[in-house]
Amino acid sequence: MLSSVLSRSSLELTLAILKPHVVKASHALEAIHRIIVNNGFVIVKSRTVRISQQQVEQFYEEHKKKFFYNRLITSMTSGDCEVYVLAKDNAIQDWRRLMGPTKVFQAIYTHPDSLRGMYGLTDTRNATHGSDSMES
Repeated sequence: MLSSVLSRSSLELTLAILKPHVVKASHALEAIHRIIVNNGFVIVKSRTVRISQQQVEQFYEEHKKKFFYNRLITSMTSGDCEVYVLAKDNAIQDWRRLMGPTKVFQAIYTHPDSLRGMYGLTDTRNATHGSDSMES
């Protein structure tokens, strides 16, 4: 199945990260895994990793001057993350849609069935991270 999916020309790969507060809650981690698969994504690779402070700072460099930066770094280094490479036609757009709005309050009220609507706690502990373009 994977080889047939990967041979399609419109196929995209995207990075998906499940944040530490989700990984700590095994029921949430399992549910999100099922939701990903049930939405037609192929999990090309997955790994549980503890991301170092230096890696997180580099990864979120674009947010360095924003008020939430220190909270984001602290949150992302507070435990293990589950990192996926997902494959699907329009994977980037579809993953972003499945994640829902970045702001959890908005996600809960406007996209309650999104991952952030269901599993997000705060704007920095919003359950997921995903690439917003092929470049990122």
